[in-house]
Amino acid sequence: MKLSVIGAGNVGATTVQRLAELNIADVTMVDIVEGMPQGKALDISQAAPIMGYDVDVTGTNDYADIEASDIVIVTAGIARKPGMSRDDLLATNIKITQQVCASIEEYTPGSIIITVTNPLDIITYAASKATSLERSKVFGMSGLLDSSRFESFIAKEVGCSAKDVNAMVLGGHGDSMVPLPEHANVSGMPLPELLDKESIDRLVDRTINAGAEIVGHLKVGSAFYAPSAAIASMAESVLLDKKRIMPASAYLNGEYGYNDICLGVPVILGKSGVEKIIELELKPEQKAALDRSAEAVKEGIYKI
Repeated sequence: MKLSVIGAGNVGATTVQRLAELNIADVTMVDIVEGMPQGKALDISQAAPIMGYDVDVTGTNDYADIEASDIVIVTAGIARKPGMSRDDLLATNIKITQQVCASIEEYTPGSIIITVTNPLDIITYAASKATSLERSKVFGMSGLLDSSRFESFIAKEVGCSAKDVNAMVLGGHGDSMVPLPEHANVSGMPLPELLDKESIDRLVDRTINAGAEIVGHLKVGSAFYAPSAAIASMAESVLLDKKRIMPASAYLNGEYGYNDICLGVPVILGKSGVEKIIELELKPEQKAALDRSAEAVKEGIYKI
């Protein structure tokens, strides 16, 4: 099997590292900067004897080298700077995504595409329109990252292992995301039975602003360790046909009452990509919040 990662920046290169360590597929990393993907791929390859993986990791500036990829992961684009919203990135990253998708169509048509570039839901929509792929084969890494952030904050607050926490975040990957504390649990115990409303509201707010919090600390660049972990987990579920249930930015055609939009919802990921979209029964206030999030994404789509 073969994976290709477009972009050799922090997100792309760390994703390649995590994918290599899974030891399930060869990985090709592509970037327009000469020498950068080659050097980083070589560095990752030289860790193989220590980390115990045998897959082939290569770097290239030639899109032709993505031929025969099972999955193409698109991380290419400019990153957020302090004070910049995800939507500020729109114009530049849409153009980059369209160029990348043209190369995917040329060299490896039929590959599943996982988008990572921000603003993610709008970029995912643009990618779905820029290719001839069926909607199930183009989806974005969003809700899984946001849910992981929510879970990490819950674990710290409760004082338990992060492995025991399950949480779900729906909606757009931005300020309008919709964490669902009522659907969160710690080893099966509902979150509202473990934390008071004030604490939960504080964790929800921190989850919504988690990306900006990291950008504020870094000053230059944005998160890449947690995003790369989410990407690798999604790719693994597809390649190994694990059929894991994860939130992802998926193209909706009537689900949740929305049409012609990409939005974060729970899905089953298998060898065909998004094999099923799961429609949760939401409370009126949750559905209203999801409606607001969908409208915010639509406003971005209208700008394409």
